[in-house]
Amino acid sequence: MTIDQTRGYRVFRVINGVILTGVVIVTLYPFLNVVARSFSDEYAIRAGKVSIFPVGFTLDTYTYVASDPMFWINYRNTVVYTVVATFIAMVLTTSYAYVLSKQHLKGRKFLIGIAVFTMFFSGGLIPNYVLITSLGFKDTIWAIVLPNAISVFNLLVMKTFFENLPKELEEAAAIDGLNTYGILLRIVLPLSKAVIATMVLFYAVTFWNSWFSAFLYMTKSELFPVTVYLRNLIAGATSATSVGADATNLTVATNIKSVTMVLTVIPILLVYPFVQRYFVSGVMLGAVKG
Repeated sequence: MTIDQTRGYRVFRVINGVILTGVVIVTLYPFLNVVARSFSDEYAIRAGKVSIFPVGFTLDTYTYVASDPMFWINYRNTVVYTVVATFIAMVLTTSYAYVLSKQHLKGRKFLIGIAVFTMFFSGGLIPNYVLITSLGFKDTIWAIVLPNAISVFNLLVMKTFFENLPKELEEAAAIDGLNTYGILLRIVLPLSKAVIATMVLFYAVTFWNSWFSAFLYMTKSELFPVTVYLRNLIAGATSATSVGADATNLTVATNIKSVTMVLTVIPILLVYPFVQRYFVSGVMLGAVKG
């Protein structure tokens, strides 16, 4: 019986390995293709010769983007917006989730209902624009940070995670004299590193990739995040291709989409390895009750 189970497990490992290898190839190939295209010349791309290695290696597009001071100003803006927005979002989400995790809280179901309601219904684009403008948030960081400060999905995941923590620890801390804030800061949060790291990643990726809010509420180019800068660059490159250009400009116009994707995803790729070990456990522990 043991031999049969061992053989079956070995077969399972082989099949599982083959399937996962296929998934990795299918997932990784598009990214490698984008990177290769960003370093290839226009003629090789148009001829369909680029796969995972550059053809006609060129840095014209990267030079074109990096030589513009506005690119670095907008890149700095993206870093600032992402850091500030993620910090505020984590403070609000953690506080709200911890409160909702308390079964004895009066009006708990009503507060949960308010949060869930916003997942299905919103005021719409025009009312949101009027609200942001009337509050004086236009052309400020708050137009990007505050409207998206709490993700209901992240809120519910954190709430479930807090509910699964041993209540005896909080009761013991209360007996030792800690108040609610002390219990949260000194007991709950240190035990919640996995879900916190996961939520930080979720929020950071969302704010880093966000462009529509800035496109809608920002009118000054020096306030744009890099995503809006790159969006405008793509639009300009597309126009240049349609009307005709010299060889260098045509290469830039053809490669610009690939370069923008590479430049946008690099910071996330650098951050992800540091939180990857918390990622799976944080989602699973916060998504399943019991």
